[in-house]
Order: sequence, then C-alpha cells, then structure tokens
Amino acid sequence: MKAMLLKGVYDLTHQTTPLQLTETDIPQPAEDEVLMKIRTCGVCHTEIDEIEGRTPPPFYPVIPGHQAVGEVMEDAADAGLKAGDRVGVAWIYHACGKCSWCCSGLENLCPEFMATGRDVHGGYAEYMIAKKNFVHRIPDTIRNEEAAPMLCAGAIGYRSLRLTEITNGMTLGLAGFGASAHLVMKMISHLYPDTEVIVFARSQEERKFALELGAKWAGDFTDCTPLLPHAIIDTTPVWKPVVESMRHLLPGGRLVINAIRKENHDIHYWEKLSYPDHLWMEKEIKSVANVTRNDVRGFLDLAAAIPIIPEVQLYPLEEANRALTEIKQRRIKGAKVLVVD
Repeated sequence: MKAMLLKGVYDLTHQTTPLQLTETDIPQPAEDEVLMKIRTCGVCHTEIDEIEGRTPPPFYPVIPGHQAVGEVMEDAADAGLKAGDRVGVAWIYHACGKCSWCCSGLENLCPEFMATGRDVHGGYAEYMIAKKNFVHRIPDTIRNEEAAPMLCAGAIGYRSLRLTEITNGMTLGLAGFGASAHLVMKMISHLYPDTEVIVFARSQEERKFALELGAKWAGDFTDCTPLLPHAIIDTTPVWKPVVESMRHLLPGGRLVINAIRKENHDIHYWEKLSYPDHLWMEKEIKSVANVTRNDVRGFLDLAAAIPIIPEVQLYPLEEANRALTEIKQRRIKGAKVLVVD
C-alpha cells in the first residue's frame, strides 16, 4: 500500500517535504482491531507538532494522520461492525477503560492514552488498523471529505465549547480561525442563537472568512473590540493570543486553550503577563487535553442534525507535505483533507 512516512524531526520552516511517499505492507489487525480502507484523512496542526518534535512519536518511521475515514474490510460482529461500514478514527486511538479517569468519563486523561498517527500508525495511507471499540460510525448524510475534519477539528471544538460553560446570549471570542474555530462558529448559531462571536486573527483572510460566517467583529489580537467576551477559545499554535485573550475577557471569564502543544518562538510573550491586567477579577485559563469518544460521537450526531458542512480544501495523498506547509504558513480557509482513493 501507499503511505506517507515520517522518519524523524524536521523544522517545517526550512524543510517542506518531511514526509516520504513509500510502498509498505498492508497491516494485519489483531483480535481487538479492524482493518480500514482509507478514503480521506484530515490534516491537522498536531501533525506539525509531531514533525517538529513538540509531541514526538515513540518510534520511527511512523505514518501520521488522526482524522481518517474509510470502510471496514471484514465483519467484526462482536463490535457490531460489518464489511463496508463507513467509520472514522480520531486522535483517541485507545484508553485503558479501567483507571479512575476512564471510569469517570475522562478517558482523554487516561495514563495509557494512545494517539492515532503518533503512538500507532495513522491515516496518511491507503489502509490502517484501529481498535474496534474506538472507531466511529459516519452518519449517512455526511460525505467522506466532510467527515474527516469533524473527527478532530470538530470534536475538539465541541469539547472546547462545552468547557467554556457559556449560555445563550453570552459573547464568545475565538482566537485564530482555522479548521476547528470555523466549526465552532457553525455550532454557535444552532446551539446559542443569541450569542455574538468576535474573532481575533492575524491573517486578513481568516478575518474575512470569519465575517462571512457571521462573526460580529474580527480583528488583530491587540485591537480594541466593540464588546468583551465571557469566554474565549484559543486555537492558535503560539503564545501571544493566550496573553492578549486574558486582557479581553470580562470579569469571571474563562480562556479555553485548544492545542496539544504551543510553539516556542514567541514564548517570551509570557513576560508580558500581568496579574492585575490579565488575571485579576477571577479570570481563569483551562486547557483541553485530547478528546473522548463521546466528544467525537456527540459532534458527529450534532453535525448531521444541524447540518454542519465544513469548508474543506482537498489534496491527493501524495501532496500531504504541501497541505502541512500551507498550515505552517497560515494559508488556511477551513480544513485541509487528503483524498486517498
């Protein structure tokens, strides 16, 4: 089968082809696994974090990709799966199911958490294996290219939105406006029709896109806003938006950071963090760690019901490096998806 392999750590600022197209053997599933024929796979900034060494895989070479959609190749009656069923695999590849976190609904915090495309081979390939109990049925109304970004960008946005604890009529801020944030925007109008959204983004294209989708205001992180948000979801890979977002929050507001890792080139920005200017008045910061299966399935059901249709840009598998480089360069409008078939 064809697969895109990552063989080490690379700086995407200087190396724009970190993945190599390779012919490799089709994997053989164990008893608790299924083999999938991949149709599409979303491209995520977390892959850049893997490539640049901020969340490195435990072995090389590895096949990245954690937003994979495809068909089950053989019946798996014990999991209610049949050959030909359309399923997806998200960032959560496996959790133990026995620890206190798993038993309390927080399997995303499990000490034995395994990530798809990092701790095991992922979906930048023609085939992959997945745990039977960790695949997600794709609703019939959702196309393969639409489903791929829902498995991570959508699910993590869904979890982030819940963690803000906003209610209808409150104001929400979005820091950055890529794959995840644009899906949050699409959720808001359905779940909280009286909520206004303001968007902070360094890219003029991202701001324009946000306004097209219904944002009340869009500007830079240091601009004065027409209204202050009760909560902000930060989807950026850098530190400046974290500090600036705290300045914009209303008293008692919450910043939810939706990122596996942050880049370090602007970590000095933390020196600007001031207790009276940024943290006073009971403001708080909360991180999002991974996703649970319920996040993925909850968002897929919601997306089918509304319906939510992501904005996607399609690339053949062989052009995964180009899609990743464009994300690194912030050339983003919606989500980027690899078409494998």
